[in-house]
Amino acid sequence: MFSSLSPLLRSGLMQGITRDALLKMDPEIAHRATISALKLGLVPAQADSDPAELSLNLCGLDLKNPVGMAAGFDKNAEVPEALGRIGFGFAEVGTLTPRPQTGNPKPRLFRVSEAGGVINRMGFNNEGHDAAFQRLADRRVSTILGVNVGANKDSTDFVADYVAGVKRFATKADYLTVNISSPNTPGLRDLQSHDALRKLLGAVLEERAAASIRVPVFLKIAPDLNETEMDEIAGVIQATNLDGLIVSNTTIGRDTVAGLPYAEETGGLSGKPLFNLATQKLAQMRLRLGELPIIGVGGVHSAESAVAKFAAGANAIQLYSALVFEGMELLGDIKTGLTKAIRAGGHTSVAGLTGTAVTDWASGKAGI
Repeated sequence: MFSSLSPLLRSGLMQGITRDALLKMDPEIAHRATISALKLGLVPAQADSDPAELSLNLCGLDLKNPVGMAAGFDKNAEVPEALGRIGFGFAEVGTLTPRPQTGNPKPRLFRVSEAGGVINRMGFNNEGHDAAFQRLADRRVSTILGVNVGANKDSTDFVADYVAGVKRFATKADYLTVNISSPNTPGLRDLQSHDALRKLLGAVLEERAAASIRVPVFLKIAPDLNETEMDEIAGVIQATNLDGLIVSNTTIGRDTVAGLPYAEETGGLSGKPLFNLATQKLAQMRLRLGELPIIGVGGVHSAESAVAKFAAGANAIQLYSALVFEGMELLGDIKTGLTKAIRAGGHTSVAGLTGTAVTDWASGKAGI
């Protein structure tokens, strides 16, 4: 986008693209501008190393800190290394589908600014496996990389699409995420049902076993599940060697933004209004799954909310939507807050924050 400009002009241009300026742009244009800035190295790299207390091992992966960029930001694997340089402990690219697809008609991305929320019905818009694979072919191994795989909207066999994603990226990713929780691909969430999920995980994990490298596989679920559905998912997971869970994707509910501009737009709601629901579901799945690693995502918007996500049972966290309103500075604020909480609690690592309030969150007694 800006590659033909001199470094001096590029720097001056990006200084004018402040957070407030981005919020005045069309949401998709603002997102593209942010990706471009990262590609050009115009977002400052992290100056200092993370405190030792923030490091952890997750499914055999050594993370410098437990805060990752969630899927949906870097859909086409353009900037994972840049995200590592600016301070994320890991970056998840995608969702990637076997074939390129344009996604749903525009407009399809809306800011619910009064609530710090975002509604999207993007529809897995991405350039497909081939383009992302080419970008990752020669990547430097300096950032823990997750690849989030999905199915094409017009696919006649969703399971085959997920298997294709595992096969293609098993040797390029540090972990893989099977995303069956987007509300914007018709029929996708049906894969969360007992029989469909058992078939899907069986096929995915069989393909993983055939790879030359054993890559951890996570399953990403929705926050709109009821108790019976969570029981079924937990039962299927416990019968497999799935490595971990990501809780959660966006919600189709609108109770927390009722009456606000854009609240009635179809799609998934993310950001601050999602936090309490996603965190309760995280805690409820923690109670069902014992020590299985869980990445908590959904509504993290401050240091306080990050600490709460760990208290509800997360081993690591991801964020995205809050960055739209708070900027990349939020990442540093969260890591500072986590470090203070670790030390205040007398812990030696971030693992000490995990699970300290699971019951309260699961029962709905806790909230922010």
